[in-house]
Amino acid sequence: MVKNKFVADYQINASKKIVFHYLSTASGLEEWFADEVKINEDKNYIFNFDGEDHYARLASQRSNSHVKFEFYDPKNPDESDHAFIEFKLEENDLTQTLFLKVIDYSDSYEDDELVAIWEGLIARLKDIIGG
Repeated sequence: MVKNKFVADYQINASKKIVFHYLSTASGLEEWFADEVKINEDKNYIFNFDGEDHYARLASQRSNSHVKFEFYDPKNPDESDHAFIEFKLEENDLTQTLFLKVIDYSDSYEDDELVAIWEGLIARLKDIIGG
């Protein structure tokens, strides 16, 4: 299937340190992003959405800046074009405003569906952090 790259920026009224916890830890992600998040013995993440497990590797991370999860099929380890989700925290130097950039590279949804999904997820994140 052809994958689609969805990119969106959301203003967040909180510190990078607080927001980053919710983007990079299993407990933080479980509060707003997935129904359940576990880390297995290989340090891979298992995201559960609607009763279905999705496996991901932590592809890259820079503290208080960005985190990228690369999804894979445990039954097909040789697959090369992995879906991924990347979160980047970017601060406007002039206004000191914090933005969360979401990059969702997947083949699951159309753009309009992804807009609705991410707006709902980010609204839940903002409710939790008060931002």
